[in-house]
Amino acid sequence: MSTPSPPRPPSILSIRSFHDLFQYAIALLTDPCHFVSLGFLVLVGDALLTWVIISFVTYTEIDWETYMYQLELYMKGERDYALISGPTGPLVYPAGHVYVHRLLYSLTNAGTNVKVAQIIFGSLYLVSLTLTIAIYRQAHSIPNWVLLLLPLSKRLHSIYVLRLFNDCWSVVAAQAAIFALAGGRETFGMLLFSAAVSVKMSALLYLPGILVVLFKRSGAVVTALHTFLFILTQAAIGSEFLLTYPRSYLKYSYELGRVFLYKWTVNWRFISEETFLSSTWARGLLIGQLTTLIAFAAFRWCRRDGGAFTVVMRGLRTPSSAPGLTVVTPDYVTTVLFTSNLIGILFARSLHYQFYSWYAHQLPFLAWRTKYPIPVKLLLLLGIEYSWNVFPSTPISSGVLLLSNVALLTGVWFGYPEGKDPGKADFNRD
Repeated sequence: MSTPSPPRPPSILSIRSFHDLFQYAIALLTDPCHFVSLGFLVLVGDALLTWVIISFVTYTEIDWETYMYQLELYMKGERDYALISGPTGPLVYPAGHVYVHRLLYSLTNAGTNVKVAQIIFGSLYLVSLTLTIAIYRQAHSIPNWVLLLLPLSKRLHSIYVLRLFNDCWSVVAAQAAIFALAGGRETFGMLLFSAAVSVKMSALLYLPGILVVLFKRSGAVVTALHTFLFILTQAAIGSEFLLTYPRSYLKYSYELGRVFLYKWTVNWRFISEETFLSSTWARGLLIGQLTTLIAFAAFRWCRRDGGAFTVVMRGLRTPSSAPGLTVVTPDYVTTVLFTSNLIGILFARSLHYQFYSWYAHQLPFLAWRTKYPIPVKLLLLLGIEYSWNVFPSTPISSGVLLLSNVALLTGVWFGYPEGKDPGKADFNRD
């Protein structure tokens, strides 16, 4: 006796009545077969929203003129980073930033056609959203309806199309790298990751997670080779400056000890400015970040393989073989890399408003890596969005941001730090 075929999910072509429309809407929100369809609708809706924002909301100048002024100095032949500066400060980004804005300079009439720049950044935002949806689908363990949360950030739209920050280019390159690494395309992923870092050093927050993923999936030799590839790519991208003024380039573009102004910070507003600027506070935050990363690597990211010590020892005994016993799934890779980034953001010495782009589209995914009830997940997302929209920041908004980020990271620790088991996960259960 043959087994009856499962019922086919409703399609838009089968709609004949209001009841059919209702059933199709429910299927869009809950049936994994309709994940791509709902993602497409979200993308179209957000494209319209972005167009409305560009058309009717006033652009605010912050760093765009500085980017263009610095670029003109570069185009006149200046290669010493110490001498490339603009209205809001010196050039403090690696060479990838220069080359991206060299292209933008030519496309926007030397930076004067801001409307064209907004359209370019609006298109970049949609690429970012598309990559986010693709990452979520590849991980295959997020309810469809969570995609509806992605276009809701007021601050994120502002960062892209009303402020034109360079963070956007680094974020998109990092998203493409995550998608590639999660899909097993390690060499391509590392090249994309290096491209992200070449625009803005903040992408290095993913590096600890990337090293864990590479080591577990491919072993010590491959991890070392990919690390060398990353360094070589950074050197190649910056070669024009490294061959002329290497010390100046390294000092300004990869400055780890940079001190930000207290008046612009979104986090830590509830501490005094004296404490905020102190080296003791900076060292404490760095120790906190390293300790948290080590804790996740030791006790959470290798649990299914018998623990971090077992994985490391196995990898050192056979450095050319993968030491992981379980399959490194896209869900695992995405969860580890997003968590690594969140840890870096939590312990950042200063967060400016544009830094929200570093993790805004990752937050729903991370919320669904916790075991919190849905109302708590949504409340955390709301608290984080609220904090990034208070200008200037206050002790209350900074406190809400800290508590929300801590609660989110704690939820991942006690939730699904290695992703949900694809053989057991009920994708739409919660």
